[in-house]
Amino acid sequence: MPSVPKRSHPRRVVVKLGTGVLTSGIGQLDTARIAAVCAQIAGLRARGTEVIVVSSGAVGLGMGRLGLKKRPADVAKKQACAAVGQSLLMQTWQAGFAPHGLTVAQVLLTHEDLRSRDRYLSVSKTLESLIAYGTVPVINENDTVSAAEIQALLKFGDNDTLSAMVASFTHAQYLFILSTAPGLIDLRGTHQIVPVVEKITPEIEAMAGGTTSETAVGGMTSKIAAARLATRAGCGVFIAAGAEPDILPRLLAGTGPGTFFVPSGLPLDARKRWLAYFQRPTATIFLNECAVPVLREQGRSLLAVGVTHAFGEFAAGDVVNIAGPDGTVIARGRTTYSHDQIPDIAGRKGDAVAAQFPGRKRLEVVHRNDLVLL
Repeated sequence: MPSVPKRSHPRRVVVKLGTGVLTSGIGQLDTARIAAVCAQIAGLRARGTEVIVVSSGAVGLGMGRLGLKKRPADVAKKQACAAVGQSLLMQTWQAGFAPHGLTVAQVLLTHEDLRSRDRYLSVSKTLESLIAYGTVPVINENDTVSAAEIQALLKFGDNDTLSAMVASFTHAQYLFILSTAPGLIDLRGTHQIVPVVEKITPEIEAMAGGTTSETAVGGMTSKIAAARLATRAGCGVFIAAGAEPDILPRLLAGTGPGTFFVPSGLPLDARKRWLAYFQRPTATIFLNECAVPVLREQGRSLLAVGVTHAFGEFAAGDVVNIAGPDGTVIARGRTTYSHDQIPDIAGRKGDAVAAQFPGRKRLEVVHRNDLVLL
């Protein structure tokens, strides 16, 4: 059984539910299971735990209502399914929580809402207000308007990554990823559930598989990626089957079947967490061989002398990838210079850079306070 910390009543948790948990077929809601999950969440609330729900299912519900048997490949059709299914999804959640006297609050997010620092902070404040009012926030990807995001779902997994992001910026103690999977299965060895994962290694990643469901996206691969993100933010992650009776309290008590991913002992601070996980840089600054260990081992700022060149367009203040000579991205940070200024300073020492930009207070290409190792 998963070994969890002694604190059985955490201050805040995020519960992510996959389409397979919420439905019994394409577009067919499993109202009994949803009611059971709502009762468990109400029980956690009664013991003083704040709960945020990240819910899949909008596209799948829309598919059912529109009579589709297969997930559309066309983005506009996926968006149409999401538009139809989103209201059905929220009605279902409100009906499930109503017997417990709880009100749900719909929050639709795109990656842009978390990529912009100002919008990221605004989302955080809104969620804090909703929790203070006693509501249960129900978060979903805003598939109806998010063309780039819905395309990315095919690669990065449905709401698994979103739930990890939410757990990260809301400082949740635990993230529960509930789906049809009972946990991480050791397919190369015992063929049993792996109860505890201390560290996500290549061997752990090799145990993951995708999904063949017509309504789901991702599979265990996206769940492990989400676990990596959340645990580095100091959040423990459970992966378990949502159909298991009383799975949430059982997992917290250490008696429920599932896999527990142990959180990092040194979580990233909030700003660096935002830099690391909430950005999608399209440009890269490349380093020479000497600069790589300086960043990795000494925790110093990136100076112009360590830069060779840049790829892509960016302005001063943008977040960019930072890569070694072989192209491997090792860090991410907010650059002080634009892409067209990099050729003027690449490989040059501080005095030469200062002469090139007289009166400039900050000469670092990326200051260590604006840089995070990946």
